Amino acid sequence: MFNEREVYQLSIGAACGLSWPSDRIVIQVLDDSTDPLIKGMVEMECQSWKSKGVNIHYQVRDNRKGYKAGALKEGLKHDYAKQCEYVVIFDADFQPEPDFLTRTIPFLHHNSELGLVQARWKFANSNDCLLTRMQEMSLDYHFKVEQEFGSITHAFFGFNGTAGVWRMAALDEAGGWKDRTTVEDMDLAVRATLKGWKFLYVGSLMVKSELPSLLKTYRYQQHRWSCGPANLFRKMALDILRNTVLTWRNRLYLLYSFFFVRKILAHTVTFSFYIVVIPATVFMPEVMIPQWGTIYIPTIITLLNAVGTPRSFYLVVFWVLFENVMSLHRTKATFVGLFETQRVNEWVVTEKLGDASKVKATTQQRRFRFKIGERILVLELFMGIVLFGCACYDFAYGKYHYYVYLFLQSIAFIIMEFSYIGTQVPNS
Repeated sequence: MFNEREVYQLSIGAACGLSWPSDRIVIQVLDDSTDPLIKGMVEMECQSWKSKGVNIHYQVRDNRKGYKAGALKEGLKHDYAKQCEYVVIFDADFQPEPDFLTRTIPFLHHNSELGLVQARWKFANSNDCLLTRMQEMSLDYHFKVEQEFGSITHAFFGFNGTAGVWRMAALDEAGGWKDRTTVEDMDLAVRATLKGWKFLYVGSLMVKSELPSLLKTYRYQQHRWSCGPANLFRKMALDILRNTVLTWRNRLYLLYSFFFVRKILAHTVTFSFYIVVIPATVFMPEVMIPQWGTIYIPTIITLLNAVGTPRSFYLVVFWVLFENVMSLHRTKATFVGLFETQRVNEWVVTEKLGDASKVKATTQQRRFRFKIGERILVLELFMGIVLFGCACYDFAYGKYHYYVYLFLQSIAFIIMEFSYIGTQVPNS
C-alpha cells in the first residue's frame, strides 16, 4: 500500500475475509505510505481485525527502496512469513472473494511442478468513462487470449503482479524479489520459468480491481508497463539464450514472441505505421501502401482485440484511435527501457479513487480549477497539429483518401492533448 486512503478498508477487509483455517493463514499488510494520517488509519484497521481474532501483521519500512519489490522482499524476511508454504499477493485495490484460496491452493497442492497460479482481473469501475471502457477492451484481450494461450500451451505467460499465488519454494529458487526494473512481477516470472517451474492461469476466477480513470495516472502506468519489459529484455536476453532447462522452442518463444514482438515491436510498429508512414505518404503520391497493409491486416487485428469485450464493440473505432495515440507514449517508454535513460526506474504509484460514485458526486458539486500546464500535453499537441496539416494537404491534393483517417486521428491527439478523457478530479 502507498497512501491508499480510498481503498484500504475494502482490500484489508477482503483479505481478512478469505475462507481458510485461521491457524493456517497470515495476513500481511505492507504499507509504504508517507502520509502519517493514512498510516494511522491503516494501522487502526489492522488492529480492528486483529481484535476479531485475525492473524494480521501491519508492516512498515523507514524508506521506499525498491518500491513494490522492496516492500515484498522485506515482508518475506519475517519469521512468520518464512514458515508459510504459499504467498498470495494483492495490490491495494484488489478485493478477492472469500473462496479465492479454495479455488487456487489445490492446484499447487496436487501438482508439485506448479510455481504460480494466476487469477483474472475483474474491473469494478469499467463503466466510469470512455478511458476505463477502452482499458477494459485491451485487458480483456490480454487475459482471454495472451494469458489463456500461454497457460493452455504450457508456454510462458507473465505474472500480473497481483491476484496470484506463488509457491514459496519457486519464489526462493528464482532468487526472490528484485528491484532492478519496474516490472518486478515479470522479472520473477521469467527467472522462475528458467528454473523449470510451471504456471497456471485460471480465467474463471476473477478478482475485483480498479482501472485508472485519470489520464495522467494511466499515462504513468503505461510508461512503467512499457519501459519495464524492454529494460528486462535488455537485462535477461543472454540469460534466456544460455539457459539449459528450457527447450530451444520455449526459449525462442520467450525471447521473440513474448518480449521482442509483444513488448517492443508492437508499440514501435503501431506508432511508425499509423503516425509516421501513413501521414508521410500524403506528400509522396508515387508511394502507395497496399490495401492489405492499410485495411485488411489492421482490421483483422482490431477485430481480434475487440472480440474479447463484445459489449464495447461499438467503441472499436475510438479504441483504435486511442491506442494509436498511446503508442507514441509507449514507444518512447520502450526506448527509455532499452537504452536505460533517465526515467528507466521511474515509479509513480497508480492513484486509486475507490467508489466511483462518490467521486462523481464530489466533482459535480465542485468547480473545476486547472492550471493550463497540467492540462496540455505538448507532444500530443505537436502530433495533433502535424496530422491535421497532413489531413488538409491530402484533402486538397491526395488521391488515396487518407484524410478521413488523418482527421480522426488528429482529433484524437487534440482530445488527449487537453486531457479531455477520463474522470476529472478537482485540485481542491
